Amino acid sequence: MDSIVEKIKSGELIPFLGMGIFGDTKCKDGSTLPYDSDSMILALNNGRAMSPRLMYEYSRAAMSLEQRKGREFIIQMTNHIYSSKEYEIPDTYKWLATLKPKYVIDTNMDDSLQKIYSDCNHFLITGVSRITADWDRYLIYFYDVDTKAYTRVEKDKLTLDLPILFKPMGSTKPEMNFIISDADFVDWLTEAMGGYAMPEILKEYRKNKEYLFLGVDFSRDTFRMVTNEVTIGLESGIVLFNKDELTKKEDKFIKTHNLTSLNMSINEFIKSHE
Repeated sequence: MDSIVEKIKSGELIPFLGMGIFGDTKCKDGSTLPYDSDSMILALNNGRAMSPRLMYEYSRAAMSLEQRKGREFIIQMTNHIYSSKEYEIPDTYKWLATLKPKYVIDTNMDDSLQKIYSDCNHFLITGVSRITADWDRYLIYFYDVDTKAYTRVEKDKLTLDLPILFKPMGSTKPEMNFIISDADFVDWLTEAMGGYAMPEILKEYRKNKEYLFLGVDFSRDTFRMVTNEVTIGLESGIVLFNKDELTKKEDKFIKTHNLTSLNMSINEFIKSHE
């Protein structure tokens, strides 16, 4: 436990962030941001629950909404969820801001991660789906601290000399690209399995690394599959579960990937490593 901070700083331990880190986040108007699958569905559907079949996982609900209201509706609604309200950056990001990891994986779709790196040059990689121009399912940007702007660059420009922020499910900024509906995930995962979800330099870098999973939901198939593809070659890792009992699928995933499960909240974990 004492070596966690040093491992994050050195790049041996890679933070992997999920929606659960928004559990205690409040917007200035008193509302909350999505922090799990159910709350994301409610946010996408104007606070209304959907049928039990669609409530199983937000990607399924998003697909239903897309079929009824169109792709542009889902894109704009997702952007609205994260861009229309003011909220304080979650404590997890504030903690990481003090460590400045060399490489962070963030499956959230807002721009909190970009904000904590806005004081230094870095690379940003965002996931894309359902495109016909290329096999690759990612876009690479370079952030210039002097101009405070992102510029899209080719993959041969990506180096390990600067921090790399990887947002495989897309982001609100610098361009709105989201992996959110079933069709998005099917396309992204299909190409991920073919090796097109991340640049070659990261495929090499990730070998034999450890991961720190914060707020990631392994009870649903989708994010177990995403994690499996993004972390190929992992050595071990730590996952936080603030609940009494894991599901069979969660337990199997943890054992298969040689992860250590800690039964503590994210805030408890952060406070113990500040």
